[in-house]
Formats: sequence, C-alpha cells, structure tokens
Amino acid sequence: MDALANLWHALPEPLRDPVALAVPFFIVFVAMEGLAAALLEDERPEDQRRTPEGRALPLPGGYDRRDAIASLSMGAVSVVTMTLWKTLGLLVYSVLFVWVAPWQLPVDAWWTWLLAILGVDFFFYWAHRVAHRVRLVWATHQAHHSSEYFNFATALRQKWNNSAELVFWLPLPLLGMPPALVFFGFSVSLVYQFFVHTERVDRLWRPIELVFNTPSHHRVHHGRDLEYLDRNYGGILIVWDRLFGSFQPELHRPTYGLTSPVTTNHIVKLQTHEYASIIRDVRRSPTLRNKLGYVFGPPGWRPAQRVS
Repeated sequence: MDALANLWHALPEPLRDPVALAVPFFIVFVAMEGLAAALLEDERPEDQRRTPEGRALPLPGGYDRRDAIASLSMGAVSVVTMTLWKTLGLLVYSVLFVWVAPWQLPVDAWWTWLLAILGVDFFFYWAHRVAHRVRLVWATHQAHHSSEYFNFATALRQKWNNSAELVFWLPLPLLGMPPALVFFGFSVSLVYQFFVHTERVDRLWRPIELVFNTPSHHRVHHGRDLEYLDRNYGGILIVWDRLFGSFQPELHRPTYGLTSPVTTNHIVKLQTHEYASIIRDVRRSPTLRNKLGYVFGPPGWRPAQRVS
C-alpha cells in the first residue's frame, strides 16, 4: 500500500485524477470504434432501418459525425465544470471530515480505498435514480441521454452540473471517508462506465452479468422503450438494481435517446433546454402546487396525473 501511495504522490497534481490518466485511452477507443463503424456495412433489412414514424434508425454501434462532435465537446466542457464543482465539494467535505465525522478512516489502508469505491457506487445508484425521477435533477442529467446513438463517444456526453451527486455523497465524509478518496471513487466509477457505452460487446459471462454493470445492462438504461424506461441505474455494480427492484434485462435492441427527442447538436441547448421547459411550465401554471409539481415531480408530470 505504501508503494501505491508513493506512486500516487509522485504524479503531477493534474494526473492524480484517474479520469485524466484515462483520457488518452478514451480517445483511442472512440477512434477505434468509429473506424469500425465506418468500415462495417449496414446489412439490416430495409424495414429495420427506420422507426414506425419513418425516422432513420442508427446503425448498431454506429457514429454520426455531428452527434459525436457534440458528445466530445460536452465532455471537454465537463472537465472544467466538474473541476469547479469538485473544488466546492472538497471544501465542504473537508469541513465535515475534520470537524464533524466521529472518526477518520485511514487513507493508507487498502480497505478504505475499497470502501470508498463501494460507498460512492452505492450513493451513485441513488443519485442516478433520483435524477430520473425528479425533474429538476433530470434537467442536469438528460443531456447524457440525448443522443440516439450508443457508443464510446456517448459516454463522454457528460452533464455540466454535478451538484446532486455531491449532495448524495455527503454521508461519506460524515462517516470519516477522506474527501480525496470520495473523488477517487467517483473517478474510478467514471472510467468504468465509459466502457459500458458500446453495442460492440454482447452479454458477458453470466456471473459478471449478475454482479456488474455491463454494456448489455447499460444499453437498457439508455433505451426509451417503455419496458426500458428508468431501469438499471447502477454505475459499477448492478446488484443495487437487483436489490432495489429497478433491474431490467436486455430483451431486444433498445431505441436510444429521450422520449421527446431534441433535434439539435448545439451543446448549450442540449444542456439547458429542460431548464427552459421547466421555467415555461412554472410560469404557465396558476397554482403553487402545480408549480412545485413541474419542478419536483417526475419528468413528464402533468397536473391531471396523480403522482405516486
């Protein structure tokens, strides 16, 4: 463990984030998958190339140049915004860790690092679930789901507002988890989740599918088909979904994207259009109860519906 710690501290400060170390590999994998998509022919029957509404269905594992550029651009901006949010989180977590936590877990123990990864993954599940069920939080997350393609570039289509996740991780520093390891666990999760955004990998060995989030499980999560909506929230582990009743196996190739597609590749509009929709709905609503419903109800909430 000492050797690991020494290696970690020997790295330049910007490279101590596992995500920063992984960026060159992300670029290589996007390039490889994009090249494979360009070389492979679309051999689907004609009736399987379009939706019932007549829109073209993306080739499995395929790329669209404008869509991919939008995804990569959003990912580049998210590096900056995530750094700002993490800096704010570090300040708050440090206060809680030093002054409030009843004990402080040792940063040089291997089991603390393991607990950090498991703890972050557990609270990521709940943050992710809330992001799909509370419209205000969904507004921060929906940009990641806005692509109708599912590939490694889509993995980099990240949100610019990480505030909800920071709130959900508050129990970790309160329970004595060193703040740096909270963010280490988050980085490990992000790197892992990059590799589940692909259609080039079929189902894996059954024990792996049972425990871990896999491309098959995450394809379901990105599907807008009725049977796939709001399922498979797990980051690294799929066991949380199995335990808390949100698991759905892959039955057929999903139709990707939002239930109400956003027909733009403008990265600012992709990030902000749901906030604008919330503001419009709130302004048009005559009662406080309905205004709150539009903000804190699930996406698609309407006054005539009963929120369960």
